[in-house]
Amino acid sequence: MSIYFDTSFLVGLFVDTDAFASNARAFYVGADDLFIVSDFAAAEFASAVARLTRMGRIVDDEACAAFSGFDTWRTRSAEMEDVDGADIRAATAIIRRLNLAVRAPDAINLAIANRLGASVATFDRRMAENARALGLTVAAI
Repeated sequence: MSIYFDTSFLVGLFVDTDAFASNARAFYVGADDLFIVSDFAAAEFASAVARLTRMGRIVDDEACAAFSGFDTWRTRSAEMEDVDGADIRAATAIIRRLNLAVRAPDAINLAIANRLGASVATFDRRMAENARALGLTVAAI
C-alpha cells in the first residue's frame, strides 16, 4: 500500500514541538508502506516550518534541523512525486464541488493522492473528511 503524507503529518514527523509529533512518529515506525511526498507537500512543509520559526515556536536551529532531517528522509525513505498540470486541473475540479469545503492546497494534495491511488495520512480533520468524500482512504493515525 502507498501512503501520501500531507503537510500536517510531515510537520508532526519532523518538528518536536508539534502537537502531533508522537502520533506521526508512532505511525511511521509501525508502517510498512510506500511513503509518498510530492514537491508541493515539500514546499508546504518548508512554509510551515518557516512560519513556526517566525512565530517563535521553534528557533532557527530547530528549523534547520527539521529541514535537514526532512531532506535526508525524503531522499532515502520516500517516493518523491512531481506535480503536473493534470493535478492542478483535478484540484480545480475538486474545489468546484460545492459540497466540499476544500482549500486549494488541500485540493492539490488530494488530487495527487488520488492520481497515485494512495491513502492519505493527515491530522487535518477537514482534509480527511474531504478525502473520504472523494473516495480516498485515510490512514488511521
